[in-house]
Amino acid sequence: MKHIFVVEDGHAEQKMMRALLEQSGFQVTLASAVDEAWDKLKSISPPHLFILDIVMPGKSGLELCRTIRETPELKDTPVIFCSSKSEEFDRFWALRQGAQAYLIKPYAPKELLDAVYQHIQ
Repeated sequence: MKHIFVVEDGHAEQKMMRALLEQSGFQVTLASAVDEAWDKLKSISPPHLFILDIVMPGKSGLELCRTIRETPELKDTPVIFCSSKSEEFDRFWALRQGAQAYLIKPYAPKELLDAVYQHIQ
């Protein structure tokens, strides 16, 4: 079973993503902040894909993406950003940090699944 790690501080968004992804046959791990995500990553097998918010308490999803790209066992893991930041500059910067896709909230569930299926390893 493919494993997706979701780092999102919105509880409603977490709940929706978990339900959608689990119904589609994926194993899902959730974290609400970057530091929590790193703590969880130490105790699990590397995921097949990350879904990250950008704006979160403490460190941002952009910082987490950069750290993922600098971590040997995670550097090739695809990253999808889901963010309410809708300026073209935000998308450009996220992709420059190493993300494969950038979805703007609110997005259709099919959009998220299409991006997941396109990029999951």
